[in-house]
Amino acid sequence: MADDIVLRTEALSKKFGSLEVTRDVTIELPRGARHALIGPNGAGKTTLINLITGQLTADTGRIVLGSEDVTRLPVAARVRRGLTRTFQINTLFPDLTPIESLTLAICERKKEAGQFWRALTAHREAIDEADQILHQLQLGEVATRQTRHLAYGQQRLLEIALALATRPKVLLLDEPAAGVPKSESAALFEVIAALPTDISVLFIEHDMNLVFTFATHIHVLVQGAVLLSGPPDKIAHDPQVREVYLGSKHHG
Repeated sequence: MADDIVLRTEALSKKFGSLEVTRDVTIELPRGARHALIGPNGAGKTTLINLITGQLTADTGRIVLGSEDVTRLPVAARVRRGLTRTFQINTLFPDLTPIESLTLAICERKKEAGQFWRALTAHREAIDEADQILHQLQLGEVATRQTRHLAYGQQRLLEIALALATRPKVLLLDEPAAGVPKSESAALFEVIAALPTDISVLFIEHDMNLVFTFATHIHVLVQGAVLLSGPPDKIAHDPQVREVYLGSKHHG
């Protein structure tokens, strides 16, 4: 049902000069979905995420969040409406602790960040919310440790925690396991899979084991266009996908 679609792109296209990097991309993300975006290098995966979040402006097409057309809205306005992303390279404050970073992010959302440093204890509600998010993402034990001393997988989880502080309806993850040791990446994705069901997730990932374990639906991009969308079984057995992507070396 249309009411269950929280994010929709309609015939989205983008050119850089004569190079068409996004070609008529139409995808739908239902409420509570865990969708993956895959494709070979240069397929346009990050470009599509940049278009959805407003880092780039589409040449043609529409982006609809819930029932609202957000195609021309700036990044911050999309975040306020519940559309949040993380990046391939983390952008954390290394000298802050997770509880400090997260409380600051929550105060920012509540427009109280200007008072943050003067009276931290005055923000009890924000601190409690931060603590709850950290425990939800299995970061409770390192809440008061400087971010620079966290394992890389924990830093990626902290980045997701900061995204959750914006209270997203849709969370876009650009290679959340990038740089994370293989031994930790499955655990990271288990936490992502266990996020509240009122949050819809679209993630880019090049590790096919993670994709087929955790995605309920997969969109395959090739040369800026959607080659195929469907559940993991359909994607795994499609001869075109196997030829174009799965038979390659799995680089994202």
